[in-house]
Amino acid sequence: MISHPAWNAILNGTSAILIGVGYVMIRSKRIQAHKACMLAAVGTSTLFLISYVIYHLRVGSVRFPGKGFARHAYLTMLATHTILAAAIVPLVIITLTRALKGRFLEHKSIARWTMPMWAYVSVTGVLIYFWLYQVYSPHP
Repeated sequence: MISHPAWNAILNGTSAILIGVGYVMIRSKRIQAHKACMLAAVGTSTLFLISYVIYHLRVGSVRFPGKGFARHAYLTMLATHTILAAAIVPLVIITLTRALKGRFLEHKSIARWTMPMWAYVSVTGVLIYFWLYQVYSPHP
């Protein structure tokens, strides 16, 4: 498996797009397209999580080198991202399980919370990558 920050950002970005398209599909009552998008989003998010863990087991934590306001903004985004990332894992599992079991009213009630949090985590994952590895990269 590829395990690199850019790859992780691509997987996060792909998840964000799939979540957004899946949302549009369900709002358009295109149920099969919604299902396909959301299953693909679960797949890309799962690949991201595996790749992320492998990378950080090899490299350890990466410190943000920015100073001042940029550092505070980055750490604030990282904190909200990390807290919600931990919260969405069980939420995605519950949301997916309810949908696959055909318990659509229960699925819809939790998906209203899961979808925006999952989208936020996916988008901020990409932003964190850019801030850490592109904008403030310690490497030339």
